[in-house]
Amino acid sequence: MQSKTIVFIHGMFMTALCWEKWVPYFQTRGYTCLAPNWPGRDKAVEEQRNAHPDAQLGQLGLNDVVNHFEQIIRQLPEKPLLVGHSMGGLVTQLLLQRDVAAAGVAIDSAPPAGVFTPSWSFLKANFPMINPFVPASAPRCMPFEDFQYAFVNTLPLAEQRADYDRYVVPESRQVPRDSLSSAGAVDFKKAHAPLLLTAGEKDHIIPAGLNKMNYEKYHASASPIDFKEFPGRVHFVIGQTGWEEVAGYVASWAEK
Repeated sequence: MQSKTIVFIHGMFMTALCWEKWVPYFQTRGYTCLAPNWPGRDKAVEEQRNAHPDAQLGQLGLNDVVNHFEQIIRQLPEKPLLVGHSMGGLVTQLLLQRDVAAAGVAIDSAPPAGVFTPSWSFLKANFPMINPFVPASAPRCMPFEDFQYAFVNTLPLAEQRADYDRYVVPESRQVPRDSLSSAGAVDFKKAHAPLLLTAGEKDHIIPAGLNKMNYEKYHASASPIDFKEFPGRVHFVIGQTGWEEVAGYVASWAEK
C-alpha cells in the first residue's frame, strides 16, 4: 500500500524551514507531512547564528542525526516516504537500509562512504568542512561567498542573498567527516525499499556525476532504483525558482 505520510529531512547548513514550500505542496495532495529539525536545530535561524560557535553543535555526528530520525519514524502509524536533500539525502539512504521507510527520495544526496569524485567544484566546496587542520569539534559558519558557490551558483544575486539570510545556519564539521567513515556506509547489495536519486546539472557541491555514481552502485541489488538529472538546477534545488518541477516529479514517482 502506498504511504500517505512523508518525512522531509533537511541537509547541512539548513533547518526544516527549507521545506516551507514543499510541505504545503504535498499536503494539498493528501499527504501527512512531517519536517523535523536535526537535533538542536529547533531555534530560529538568527538565534543559531548568534550562538556561534556552539560547542554542543560541534559534537553532533551523523549517527546522531540518523538515530534521531529513526526514532521519530518508528513512532508513526505507517512506514513513510522519506524525502531528503543533500546530507539529508544520505540520511535517507541510511534509513532505507534500516527498513523503516516505504520508499525514499534522495535529492542531490551527499555521497555515501567510498563514493567520491575528484571534481574541482566538489573538492573546493567541501574542503572547508573536512580540512584536517581544523578540529572536528569546531562548528563552521558558512560565509555568504561560499554559499554562493556551493548552493546557489547560477541564481540572481538578490535570490542568493535572500536564501542565505533566510535559511543558513552554522554546521557541525563532525557530520560530513562521519559520512566518510563506517557511519556513512551503504550496503549496496542489501534489499531496500524503492529509491529515487536526483541530481542538478549545475550543482557545484554535489556534482551530477557524483549522484550518478551513487545511483549506479545500487545496481548490485535487484531492489527498485531510479535516477533523474534536472537541467539547469543548482544544489539548493528545493528552493530554487521552478522548484515545483522537481516536487512534481517526486510526487509522480511516489504515486506510480
